[in-house]
Amino acid sequence: MFLPSASKMTSLNRENRYSLVSLFSGCGGMDLGFLGGFDFHGTHFSTQPIDVIWANEQNEKACATYRENFSHDIMQGDIWDLIDTLPASADIVIGGFPCQDISVNNRKAKGVDGERSGLYKAMVQVVSQTNPRIFVAENVKALLNSNHRSSLNKVINDFSELGYNVSYKLYNAASFGVSQTRERVMIIGTQLGEGIFYHPKELLNQKEWIPVENVIGDLLDSPRDPNWSHEWSVAKNEASQGNRSLKRGRPGYTMRAECHGNTHYHYELPRRISNREGARIQSFPDNFTFASRIRDTERQIGNAVPPVLAWHIAKSVVSYLNGDQCIPEGTQLQLH
Repeated sequence: MFLPSASKMTSLNRENRYSLVSLFSGCGGMDLGFLGGFDFHGTHFSTQPIDVIWANEQNEKACATYRENFSHDIMQGDIWDLIDTLPASADIVIGGFPCQDISVNNRKAKGVDGERSGLYKAMVQVVSQTNPRIFVAENVKALLNSNHRSSLNKVINDFSELGYNVSYKLYNAASFGVSQTRERVMIIGTQLGEGIFYHPKELLNQKEWIPVENVIGDLLDSPRDPNWSHEWSVAKNEASQGNRSLKRGRPGYTMRAECHGNTHYHYELPRRISNREGARIQSFPDNFTFASRIRDTERQIGNAVPPVLAWHIAKSVVSYLNGDQCIPEGTQLQLH
């Protein structure tokens, strides 16, 4: 069982708990959201009745951060090399399979036929082996672009052939209380015969989105503090770098994994935002520790699923598993 450390999470009784396998876990943003038990921006996100029984990530530095924040280990290495160590079964499988071959920032993108994004096949294999009641696969908005339509259809068909109802929805993190206009596709599959999953509804309309100033404004006078990841890139303003500046009255722009100067500029200060500010824009709690230096921390933050967004999805997953969301089998599935 993987849980945040005792200082970050309170325990529940063992009734009606669900086991989870986490793939491509990164530093643990999606895992934290599914486990719950954290505070962010004055709100407590309650503990979910979920136990992570197996997690995997290839990047050594991301694994170090994961271990710093969760009380149990993570399997470091290539998923294909470790797939035989999977548990026999799980209630939930989650994972954000790599998106480099799908991202709009990759002009030569090959979709799911590419070496990195083709790793979704590992997730298909894990679902096949563990037979979860529900799985959640996360990826970039570009997967919905017309030039990637064949990739989307392939992903859906491969999961469907395992015996799952598959739906997808484009989520904007800002609509769920994250101060970031990050759009991501969530592909969710439920076993045939168990009903159909209801995607959570947006909580905020565009006028209610949280301005970035609200979540990082109190750090204006805070000195650089590498021990708390409050340090920032000093890459010069050049055409080859990302030079976008945040606007105090709107949410932050999508945090990017490409670092060394691609982090955004502060809306007021003459510098790029710090990693801690970026972590807040991604909705990581302040007691989440990044066990790496500035460049690797930038990548971990940019690659993560916002924990608050993941928490809302997890809440709907638990509701589904509890039987609260099932609708009669045979109801026409609508893809969004």
